[in-house]
Amino acid sequence: MCQGFKAAGIHAGIKKTKDKDLGMIVSDVPATVAGVFTKNQIKAAPVLLDMERIQSGTCRAVIVNSGNANCCTGEQGMKDAIRMAKATADKLGVAEEMVLVSSTGVIGQALPVETIESNMPQLFDALSPDGFLDFAESIMTTDKIPKKLSRTVKVAGKSFSLTGIAKGAGMIRPDMATMLSYICTDVEAGSSILKELLTDAVNLSFNRITIDGDTSTNDTVLILANGTSGLSLNDASVKAAFKNVLEEMLIELAKMVVKDGEGVTKFVEIKICGASSDNDAQKMADTVAHSNLVKTAFFGEDANWGRIIGALGRAGVDLNPDAIDIFFNDVMLVQNGIWCGAEKEVEATKVMKLPEFVVTVDVHLGEEQAVCWTCDFSIDYVKINADYRS
Repeated sequence: MCQGFKAAGIHAGIKKTKDKDLGMIVSDVPATVAGVFTKNQIKAAPVLLDMERIQSGTCRAVIVNSGNANCCTGEQGMKDAIRMAKATADKLGVAEEMVLVSSTGVIGQALPVETIESNMPQLFDALSPDGFLDFAESIMTTDKIPKKLSRTVKVAGKSFSLTGIAKGAGMIRPDMATMLSYICTDVEAGSSILKELLTDAVNLSFNRITIDGDTSTNDTVLILANGTSGLSLNDASVKAAFKNVLEEMLIELAKMVVKDGEGVTKFVEIKICGASSDNDAQKMADTVAHSNLVKTAFFGEDANWGRIIGALGRAGVDLNPDAIDIFFNDVMLVQNGIWCGAEKEVEATKVMKLPEFVVTVDVHLGEEQAVCWTCDFSIDYVKINADYRS
């Protein structure tokens, strides 16, 4: 449990269902804040507001709604995001610039901000150090499960903690991914080093997942550090330990997002080895992981390696077609660009019947490697998104 933080999640009536749809995180003291946001040129009002306010480097609270993205809602959308923050700030007794806002849900519909304002007393009454699971539930859209992790790390006789929350199941693509994520920690940190560590961790985690190749308008990852543990990132040993646990936590959360993806039945790690550069390795992993033909083959449990090698060939990197090996777990199905035969395909097909497996591609051009976590493309994914607004 992170010292000095409280959270809550309630049903306010934003969604048509009775599910939780309004959440809040509050730090007892001003916290250093850093964030990473969507690269989509269409950005929701709360994203634009947060990108402006986060420049101060300090935050006391984050309020989040699900069921409505508050995106493509014009000037009124920005006014509503500001009202949402002001209602929080007024209740907390702080300057409204100290409150950040996120929204997720359907694009293009006016935010029912009056509903949010009228439920503010209920939300504040629910705030608790144990409220992070409720918060995780309140930001879900098509997610089937809440995604929450906590870690405590001992350094030099003291300890610091992190709690991480993520939501996402559709519109997921590496490029900040498509999701909301919030990390609270009780270490002390400057905003620049916090932003550096967060960016590095996001690039190793949320930027290496894909479900459907779509990048959202509302992507937001925020980290708040309130310093209540008495440990500081100015200490090299604390910084090293913090960096490791932050990266591990975000990688685990990223994998949870893929496993909870819309219609997902397979979780697949695409691993590229032997690339001449890290950039080339990532391009190849990304292209294979995004291929709809590859993903539908995963769903059909068809070891169609031709789709994989075809994706490699259009990744925009130089390759030697006669030096490519492809493995399904430890089963080599392709060696030097040539099929290893029917017996090996039977073994590879058995691997594909597993709920999780690794596809490894060795291109034998260098020493660099990269991974991307992906999934299959199922009939249920189409059904879920065909009826999303219904």
